[in-house]
Amino acid sequence: MQGVLSGFAVIAVVIGVGYVLGRRGSLGERGGEVLTRLAFGVAGPALLFTTLARADLAVLFSSRLLVTALSTAAVFGVFVAVGVVRRWGVGRTTIGALCSGYVNSGNLGIPIAAYVLGDASLVAPVLLFQVVLVTPVALTVLDLSGMGEKGTVGRRLLTPLRNPIAVGSLSGVVVSAAGWKVPDPVMDPLTLIGNMSVPAALLAFGMSLHGSALLSRGRNRAPVLLSMGLKSVGQPLVAWVLARAVFGLHGAPLLDVVVTSALPAAQNLFTYASRYRVAESLARESVLLSTVVSVPVLVGVAAVLG
Repeated sequence: MQGVLSGFAVIAVVIGVGYVLGRRGSLGERGGEVLTRLAFGVAGPALLFTTLARADLAVLFSSRLLVTALSTAAVFGVFVAVGVVRRWGVGRTTIGALCSGYVNSGNLGIPIAAYVLGDASLVAPVLLFQVVLVTPVALTVLDLSGMGEKGTVGRRLLTPLRNPIAVGSLSGVVVSAAGWKVPDPVMDPLTLIGNMSVPAALLAFGMSLHGSALLSRGRNRAPVLLSMGLKSVGQPLVAWVLARAVFGLHGAPLLDVVVTSALPAAQNLFTYASRYRVAESLARESVLLSTVVSVPVLVGVAAVLG
């Protein structure tokens, strides 16, 4: 328990430093963007590759992946049902559903898995499930609804192959499954680069919090609050019930799946909303609000299950 809370404390301090940097403008107007690109485009893929290349695939493809998939499907279904009844439209409903169950497995998931759960590879099942299955399906729905560019459905289906995080993860899985040993002259530089991922991601996240509004008034209030509730409370609760009652998980495995389910909505959802010019404020506010609420939720989960 003490170790888990200490891990959260370390993360909170680094995020706080990032907030101060953002408030003071120490890294310039685009400093946070540069750090994010570094974390997601270079350091994050390197960290996941080096971790998964030496990981036990039995842990990666286990009941934890099923818990993640089922809990995600459950909250997606609830939001879609409400969206249909309230007539929020395909675009807003799709983005809102993503905000209800698409966790921040990269920006916060990697550092939390590394510092709190003790193994960065534990976030890989969630990450792969999202980038390989959820993202292509959701973006294809937006394309077919007429919000994307014409003729881009096939391109959207290949989204995972253009995602550096996904490429790094899948490459590590292939190396581990094949039983290959990466030579030290190759692995050592990748390990060094990967070590930048956690601090860069946390600093960038802290910088992004400066000047952001939590919740605006208007028609987005209801879908924002619904997506935040499903993401912060509904998904981890469903994951806990499934893990305990259906799959019989206890101890560390139970903590792992509930913590990863309690992660806030991913920041790249705002990128998707911006790309399709739909529900941008919904995505921005849902991500930010779920991030703020996730702090006490994650601490509470660690206190109860850690």
